[in-house]
Amino acid sequence: MSADVDIVIVGGGAAGVGAARRLAGSGLSTILLEASSRLGGRAFTQEVRGLDLDVGCGWLHSADRNAWAQIATATGIPIEQSRAAWGAQYRNLGFTLEEQAAAWKAFEAWTLRLAQSPPASDRAADALDPAGEWNAHIRAIVSFISGATLERLSAADYVAYDESSSEHNWRLRSGYGALIARSFPRGVSLGLGTPVESLVLDAQGVSIATPTGEIRARAAIFTVSTTVLAGETIRLPNELDPWREAARRLPLGLNEKLFLEIAGAAPFEAETHVTGNPRDALTASYYIRPFGLPVIECFFGGERARLLAEEGVAAGFAYALDQLSSLFGSGIRSLLRPLAGSSWTRMARVGGAYSYALPGHVSARNRLAQPFERRIYFAGEATSPGDFSTAHGAHDSGIRAANEAIADLTA
Repeated sequence: MSADVDIVIVGGGAAGVGAARRLAGSGLSTILLEASSRLGGRAFTQEVRGLDLDVGCGWLHSADRNAWAQIATATGIPIEQSRAAWGAQYRNLGFTLEEQAAAWKAFEAWTLRLAQSPPASDRAADALDPAGEWNAHIRAIVSFISGATLERLSAADYVAYDESSSEHNWRLRSGYGALIARSFPRGVSLGLGTPVESLVLDAQGVSIATPTGEIRARAAIFTVSTTVLAGETIRLPNELDPWREAARRLPLGLNEKLFLEIAGAAPFEAETHVTGNPRDALTASYYIRPFGLPVIECFFGGERARLLAEEGVAAGFAYALDQLSSLFGSGIRSLLRPLAGSSWTRMARVGGAYSYALPGHVSARNRLAQPFERRIYFAGEATSPGDFSTAHGAHDSGIRAANEAIADLTA
């Protein structure tokens, strides 16, 4: 087979862009194919009414060692390093100081049990105190972190993330998604709006079918989500069934964001936070006036995100208004109006937020990261052993896969 290019990167999210950046100076001809009309994947900065809103990932987690923070600094993009307001309840509305202390103490005790005396079942739910008053609070917090119910979440996987992450969580006023999209390098060809339909193995490489034609390559780097890899969106050869099975054991959690615009004088202080109902496992979380902007970022996780996907964004906005008015008073309804929102769960070529491991399947991450016959390499946040569910974990996995391909193709 006479290859059109050396390497095809499938998927233009953080992992695909990371792989492209590494391959740009390698001497190997490379093209990145992205199904949508933009780069960034689950990182997307959407401009709405002059506001830059991260409807996907928005925080540079473990920012002290986050490659995207380094890239932002190197390109002169300012980083906001103030501490996140997540752990506090503005003016203790609906959540007294004593209750907050008790709830977080229960959460820390549950986390400690996962690490020091993990349940034999590896189910995170089995580490709950059966009589715990704040079990619903624990479930809500984990739904924001993992997008999954505790019954479906591997305890070992959760601990791996918890131990890997640092307390440094920073932001970009100009948007995380915007940074990733603009970081695509020169020297790598780009095909936006070019979904991959199938991959066929050839004795000397791979052949990839797209709506506009076929591309032959010596190797491919797959950075698609586990939902896409495990599903039927892309037809893959039977030889990749073990990778597809690993992807099934690493499903995407469900998380969605809605943004409410604040109109007029409203009792909302910049850089504050409230939990809608800390005793409800299905509650939403609200970050108020980030960067001082006239918006409230409404964050939905797990079952609440699933309901949002099923019932639609109008129902999600109504739910958010109900929760906020119960805390701030009914008068705020006239001061808030729907602005924007995500729909990651319903996007066929995404299918959710970020991966979590099913109980007993934490090893699937390492399995998914293994290359196939020096021809197909796998990247994406799900292949990271500790930084999964993050854009920097995705980036680093793209670098790792690119290095593997370079070593094999230039040997």
